Amino acid sequence: MEDWRHEIPTHLNVEDKAFYGLTAQQVMLLIAGASSGYGLWNQWPSAPMALRIGLAASCMFLAAAIAFVRPYGRGLEEWAFVAVHYITLPRTSVWRPREIDVHEPNEAEMSWTELTPQIRWEVT
Repeated sequence: MEDWRHEIPTHLNVEDKAFYGLTAQQVMLLIAGASSGYGLWNQWPSAPMALRIGLAASCMFLAAAIAFVRPYGRGLEEWAFVAVHYITLPRTSVWRPREIDVHEPNEAEMSWTELTPQIRWEVT
């Protein structure tokens, strides 16, 4: 009898498809965009029709852009995180030499038995 073994690749680095070839994250983003557009449409019934259509369409367009546009293989939400992280980083760094603690013995002079922590109380 022949051995009918099949290897199942587990490290493909591919997201699972939920509906109509879309990933679960894409479906979630499209639903969030549609529901926020619908919410904006219903919240201002007295607003001009063009404004309501524009707000609802812009919500759905933004959600579709976030769900489908992937420059360099990364989603727009990842690019937004990178941009915010870059903006919040300090622009300059200052190097200062470490201050030497004269109370701490030199490592070359110590043996393994003297490597116990020394507790000192500093009074400020």
